[in-house]
Amino acid sequence: MPDLHSLPIILLVVIIVVALGVIVKSADVFVEGASSVALKLKVAPFIIGLTIVAMGTSSPELFINLIAAHNGSIELLVGNIFGSNIVGILLGLGLTAAFITPLALRTQTVWKEIPLSLLGAFLIFVFGSDMIFDGAIDNILSRSEGVALLAFFIIFMVYTFGLQKNKNPEDEKEEKEESEHENMEEYSWTKSIIYVVGGLALLIISGDVIVETGSTIAGRMGVSENLIGLTLVAIGTSFPEIVTTIIAAKKGNNDIAVGTIVGTTIFNIFFALSVTTLVTPLPFTEQNSVDALFLLAVTIIFFGFMFIGKKHKLEKWQGFAFILFYIAYM
Repeated sequence: MPDLHSLPIILLVVIIVVALGVIVKSADVFVEGASSVALKLKVAPFIIGLTIVAMGTSSPELFINLIAAHNGSIELLVGNIFGSNIVGILLGLGLTAAFITPLALRTQTVWKEIPLSLLGAFLIFVFGSDMIFDGAIDNILSRSEGVALLAFFIIFMVYTFGLQKNKNPEDEKEEKEESEHENMEEYSWTKSIIYVVGGLALLIISGDVIVETGSTIAGRMGVSENLIGLTLVAIGTSFPEIVTTIIAAKKGNNDIAVGTIVGTTIFNIFFALSVTTLVTPLPFTEQNSVDALFLLAVTIIFFGFMFIGKKHKLEKWQGFAFILFYIAYM
């Protein structure tokens, strides 16, 4: 990549637009490959969305965090995690429900995955509030707390794949009803793997280009690292899951659409952030506490929406409400 600082603003904007176009196409390819793998392995699409797709689309956050930790840009990486989860829920699910299709959520998502995401936001706030809870002189996310988060992640993975073997009658009924609306095509193993690996590679590369270019533009404007992390970097690294969610919903794969966002919020906190704390303890600022509380509030609202209107369904008006929440937060 050329030296971005030497390029004019208008050319940087063109680079972002082109990268966004690549992300849209690569997300389309990635979803098709993941759906094909799900069919071949006889794995429920939701499991694929909750694990493989979520891990793949959250990898930019992990890579950006590790790079930021290595470079000492601590404010940027903490803001990136909170911002990415906020963007994923409010914009990813909001845009999809408002403009593509209402999203029906599985019973296990409502009662297990969303509460786990809620627990993650709560734990980060508690772990980062040493001055409040322990009377410490400063707030910090320690390596031991990172190990605790990682342990939750391992439990989550074991639980997720256990879902495939232990389906209750209600889950099987939901799968049967949803399978009529799913539009997945099964490819050969070679083509499926090429689609997954190639689509994922393009997602990561394009997301990195957007982040680097966007950060360069913001840097010239004298914006703080935390704000860059919460906005441009968070939106840039969240573009893969947002676009993947929208594409999946358009193809009728609601399981992958919902699983991608919910899974990514869990991956970001319990994996990306925990791994980063193992590299270096993370100072937790007052602004980080505010962002953690907002993420906690957003997740609570998300959970509450499941019991307002049509049960376990994110409706069109709720999608618009999410978008308005994000605008108000900004």
